[in-house]
Amino acid sequence: MIELTTDELKTHFSDKIFRLISETADELGLECYVVGGYVRDLFLQRPSKDIDVVVVGSGIGMAQALGRRLGRGACVSVFKNFGTAQLKWHGLEVEFVGARKESYTHDSRKPVVEDGTLEDDQNRRDFTINALAVCLNAARYGELVDPFGGLDDLRERVIRTPLDPDVTFSDDPLRMMRCIRFATQLNFYIDDETFESLCRNRERISIISRERIIDELNKILLSPIPSKGFIDLDRSGLLELIFPELVALQGVETRQGRGHKDNFYHTLQVVDNIARQQGGLWLRWAALLHDIGKPATKRWEPRAGWTFHNHNYVGEKMVPAIFRRMKLPMNEKMKYVQKLVGLHMRPIAIADDEVTDSAVRRLLFEAGNDIDDLMTLCEADITSKSQERKQRFLDNFQLVRRKLKDLEERDRIRNFQPPVSGEEIMQTFGLPPCQQVGLLKSAIKDAILDGVIPNEHEAARRFMLQQAAAMGLKEV
Repeated sequence: MIELTTDELKTHFSDKIFRLISETADELGLECYVVGGYVRDLFLQRPSKDIDVVVVGSGIGMAQALGRRLGRGACVSVFKNFGTAQLKWHGLEVEFVGARKESYTHDSRKPVVEDGTLEDDQNRRDFTINALAVCLNAARYGELVDPFGGLDDLRERVIRTPLDPDVTFSDDPLRMMRCIRFATQLNFYIDDETFESLCRNRERISIISRERIIDELNKILLSPIPSKGFIDLDRSGLLELIFPELVALQGVETRQGRGHKDNFYHTLQVVDNIARQQGGLWLRWAALLHDIGKPATKRWEPRAGWTFHNHNYVGEKMVPAIFRRMKLPMNEKMKYVQKLVGLHMRPIAIADDEVTDSAVRRLLFEAGNDIDDLMTLCEADITSKSQERKQRFLDNFQLVRRKLKDLEERDRIRNFQPPVSGEEIMQTFGLPPCQQVGLLKSAIKDAILDGVIPNEHEAARRFMLQQAAAMGLKEV
C-alpha cells in the first residue's frame, strides 16, 4: 500500500474526466465524491476501471449535465429504478448515483432507498476499505473522507464492516460472500468480530440467488490463492450450505493403521497449483471437481487399503447436476469440465506404467484439443509429500508429453475421424444402418489407435475388407 497526501491525491485525480466532473458539480451546486473500489485500489496500487461517483443530490441529473458538457462521443444510460446513470466517454465508464440511505426487510436484500448525505451513503457500504471517498469539488479537491478508518484497515490488511456486522450481513447476505471474496483477492484477513458474524448469519445466504453466489464463487476461484477463500467459506459454515459436495470430501479415516489423505485439502492444493499456472476459470473448476466422486466410491479393501475405484467416472456423472444447481452454464464449458474430470486419471495411469504408443494415442483421441489442459491438471494433481515419488510422476509426465507431441505430428490423431466413414462401409457392402457397420467402424478406429495400421484411407480400407471377409460380408 502507498501513502498519499491530499496534494498527491489531487495529482492522481488530474485526468480530464475528473476535472470535468468537478466543474459540472460546482456549476450545479452539488457535493461530489469518487467512492469505493477505485479509491481503495488507488492506495493498493491495483489497476481499476470502475469509477463510481456519489452525488449529494441527483446522480442522474449530474450524469446528464456532464453528458451535455462533453457533447458528441459521450453516451449516458439512465437506470431510473436504481437511481443511477452510467456515462461512457472515450473508453471510460463512470457510474453516478445519488447519496442515499437504505433500510431492509428480513426476507429480501432489496433495500428501501431514501435520499441521504455522504455520511448516510458511507454507512451503507459493505466494508471500511470500500467506504473511502475523495471529494471532487474545487474547494476540497482531493480531500479524503474516511469516517471508519478504512485507510488504517488497508494498512493492516483487514476486512471489517463500517457498522455492526450483524446488521450489515443480515441486511444483504451477499456481503458475506463478498467479504470472503475480497479477503481472498487482496490476501487480507477478516476481522474477528466480522468473521464471527459470518458464522452467526450464514443461514441468511438462503435468500440470495444462485446466480449472485456463483458470481462471487467464480471470483474466489480466479484469485491468486483460491484455497484461502474456500477455507474461509468452510470455517464460516457457508460452504456446507452452497457446495455440500465439496464439504463431503473432508476427513481422514484410518483402519489397521492405514489412512487416506484428506481429499478436501488435496483438492484445494490442486486448485492452487492450477492458479500458479495461470489456468483459466473452467480449468480451475475441473480441478475443484476432479475428485468430487471420491466420497461415493470410497471402500476399504484389506489387501489394498482405502480405494476410490472409478471415482473419475462417478465424478464425471455428477458434474451436470452440480452445474445445473449452481446456475453454471450448461454448454461446452460444462462438457469441458466433465471431460477433464472423467479423464484425469488416464495420464496418471499411463505415467505409472510403461508409456506405450497405443495408450498415448487413445488418450490423445479422447482428450482432443483439451489434451494440454488435461496434462496441466494431472501434473497439478501430484501433491505427494514424497519428493521422490512426486518427481518420478513428473518425469514420466514429461515422457508422456513428448510421446503426445511425436504421435500427433506423425499420426494426426487429435480429434480424428476414422478415414473410412459409416456411409462408405454401407455402400461397399450394401448394408443398411446396423450393428455390423458399427463393428467395422470401431475395428478401424481401434486398429489405428493401437498402431496396427496408419491413419490413412487406403490402409483403413484394406483393413476394413479383411475384417468384413472374416464376418462373411462381401463387396457389392
